[in-house]
Amino acid sequence: MPRDAVLLARRFPAVLVAIAAALCCLVAAPVVAQPDEAPHALTGVMKRIKDSRVVRLGVREAAVPFASINASGQASGYSVDLCLAIVEDLATAIGVSGLRVEYRRVTPADRFEQVVDGRIDLECGATTNTAERSERVAFSPPTFIAGTQLLVKRGSPVRSVRDLHGRKVVVVRDTTNEAAMQHWASDAKRGLQVEAAEDYEAALARVASGEVAALAADDVLLVGYIAERNLRREYAVVGELLSYEPYGIMYAKDDGPMRALVHATFKRLATSGEIRAIYNKWFIRSLPSGVRLSWPMNTHLARTFELLGMPPE
Repeated sequence: MPRDAVLLARRFPAVLVAIAAALCCLVAAPVVAQPDEAPHALTGVMKRIKDSRVVRLGVREAAVPFASINASGQASGYSVDLCLAIVEDLATAIGVSGLRVEYRRVTPADRFEQVVDGRIDLECGATTNTAERSERVAFSPPTFIAGTQLLVKRGSPVRSVRDLHGRKVVVVRDTTNEAAMQHWASDAKRGLQVEAAEDYEAALARVASGEVAALAADDVLLVGYIAERNLRREYAVVGELLSYEPYGIMYAKDDGPMRALVHATFKRLATSGEIRAIYNKWFIRSLPSGVRLSWPMNTHLARTFELLGMPPE
């Protein structure tokens, strides 16, 4: 575990649970057949997909570089590419060629319900794996490590959470950032007020108007959001990491065949090195918009992928 994660864990005991939830995927996954070995009796999501020949992928509308969906309903992004790799192995496993991919929009508020209700088969966004969420849905091995930071207007006196005394901060409703900032606000001495907006656009509008001093969200999402909208000269991402956010692909809980398939796909991608190539496509090279994030993979995520690709002893 990297030093910054250790410091966060000491500061926020709940973070230890999140870290454990993310890493348990690596050590607790059962030994499974390779994706090209179809199971004898399909059940759950995989049976429905074989019967319908349709895979439904839930995609966040504006979570660059992880996911975005355009007006015509076509999706792209780092998480989308990972989901498509799962779909590729899924088609082989169930013996169906030419599975049709159907993209469905999800929001921070309804993404969990859409997985639980079976409206989507995989959620391809930027969703943090927590112990509480794992009681409702299942997660893939970690796909990214993020953390809550603050977005402020350039020239703002706010440079860290310590500068928010007597000020307001906005978060997107139903995100882990909301819980992180409520934690900070729970200390009355900080004099910090937390407000919730329905999406990033509404949250940024409050910062722009001066209604709030900062927007708190995952660092990489903030950087991607202002980069895509050419707002780097107007806003800055500041301060220390205020939470630890291990992302994963969501799918239905207690679905053994699907879990085995997802883990087999991640192992394949890690062993071949393809997962690093997918990462570089979205975080190192230029995005379709021409924007370049230049966000190198951190040591913790690199080690996670390395462990996934290691042969069993």
